Amino acid sequence: MNVVSRHLVLSPRVARLGVVSLLGAAVLVLGTSEAGAQGRHRARLSEDLRQRLRGGDAGTTSVIFTGSQARVDELVARHGLRIKKRLRSGAVLEVPAYRLDTVTTDPAVDQLSGNHVVGAQLTTAVQAIGADQVQAGAASLNVPGVTGTGVGIAVIDSGIANVPQLRGRIVASVDFTGSATARDEHGHGTHVAGIAAANAVTRTDDTTGVAPGAHLVNLKVLDGRGRGYAADVVEAIDWAIEHKRQFRIGVINLSLGGPVLQAAADDPLCQAVERAYRAGIVVVVAAGNFGKLPDGRSVYGGITSPGNSPFALTVGAVNTKATPWRSDDELASYSSKGPTLYDHLIKPDVVAPGNKIRGLIAPGSTIAREHPELITGTGRDARIELSGTSMATPVVSGAVAALLEGKRRMTPGAVRILLQYSAEPLKGEGLFAAGAGSLNLTAARQLQLRGAVAETQVAGNAVRAGQVVFASGALWQAENILWGSNENILWGSAQNILWGSDENILWGSTSNILWGSDENILWGSDENILWGSDENILWGSDENILWGSDENILWGSVQGD
Repeated sequence: MNVVSRHLVLSPRVARLGVVSLLGAAVLVLGTSEAGAQGRHRARLSEDLRQRLRGGDAGTTSVIFTGSQARVDELVARHGLRIKKRLRSGAVLEVPAYRLDTVTTDPAVDQLSGNHVVGAQLTTAVQAIGADQVQAGAASLNVPGVTGTGVGIAVIDSGIANVPQLRGRIVASVDFTGSATARDEHGHGTHVAGIAAANAVTRTDDTTGVAPGAHLVNLKVLDGRGRGYAADVVEAIDWAIEHKRQFRIGVINLSLGGPVLQAAADDPLCQAVERAYRAGIVVVVAAGNFGKLPDGRSVYGGITSPGNSPFALTVGAVNTKATPWRSDDELASYSSKGPTLYDHLIKPDVVAPGNKIRGLIAPGSTIAREHPELITGTGRDARIELSGTSMATPVVSGAVAALLEGKRRMTPGAVRILLQYSAEPLKGEGLFAAGAGSLNLTAARQLQLRGAVAETQVAGNAVRAGQVVFASGALWQAENILWGSNENILWGSAQNILWGSDENILWGSTSNILWGSDENILWGSDENILWGSDENILWGSDENILWGSDENILWGSVQGD
């Protein structure tokens, strides 16, 4: 059984190559489908289920089956399975020992996924993205301030405590863990909710979120240890879709993630994200905290699920060095980098402040009890300081809520364009590490109102927009995005993609990919991949992969060795 874990970090020479950058060594793992023995039908399986079959399938297996309730009942009756939990999209089934192989060869089963564990991905942030300016507006320019009023943010997490800064704005609370309470026993969800939408209650209270006018929908999927299961997250997302109009939900915040065990199209979590996207909800997801090895070396390919979904707005973390100005900003070392496993998508989409974010405490929560060293202040002024892509994600969710205020018909694709085009390229980083760049809500608001963006001021410093928009996989087909500037060009369709600048070029089709510059080269097809530079080399095939440099080393095979 697979677990989804929170993106939470308790302890906190790449060269920029313009629009497209290969940063050190990039990780690319090619998935293979289970070959049916002697031509038998075999369902597509997530990697954890494949490993279970290889190991002998000696115990009961919890799987997610996607289909109608009629198909669920037929499958259960045919194989003697037990329904652990019904979902709007199917069910979680308990498969007895030594029955998994039989179920996977059933012609009615196209795909199965393990019910893996998910977990949380664990103010300066407000000023650092220009949210204070957006909240205040500019009367001299007839630009109204926006705080996310009227927009619901569904926080799918460990629950939300009814603390003063959030009181009166938690409009619904639902528990999906079976604990019979939506109270935040862990503390992660309350901190996340506060970053997105806290509203200070006194003049001396500096705990103000990015969208203090937004209301919150509390959907609890993580327990007191910050752990939950993929099926519960799927159920919570579908609940949010079903109740979108009732609670005016415009944003879903997922500061959690789990291992990528299959292509996004087969992953039930990613399928749920796509359903929310098509329902008009912006789904903001943590990239993960797997950007470095235990010895500190940078690694690539650590994006977690469902951040690997092309329909998710995936967020990496910036270390602001506790200052509102951007001159000292850098990518947080733990922030996961792309490309994604199996699908090879460029992620994250944007980055935002996520390091040492001071925020709300859930009274009596696990984090507060086990990490008193992270708490500052006493009594009602006590706050806790957490780091991770979990913290960067609600910064973006709050920004989305602000942009959606009074703009209920704005699509998730339009939101992506506003945030990416207005983002500032992060010094020394490229698409695989920082996406389109560091969030600049002031510039995004300017672009929304005027259709153009000029140089903006954030914390007294001039900030220029990178003017780059990109999307991956199905989004190309869904929206056929075309955007760019004189120096940076991006265009494409579902079949052909081309973008770059004078020094960096990328082009290709669904079968062949080529990009690079004088120092970095990548080319290949579905079966063979090769890229590198003087210091970084990667080559391989479906079964064997090797890459690395003095500073960045990764190696393995599809079996995960």
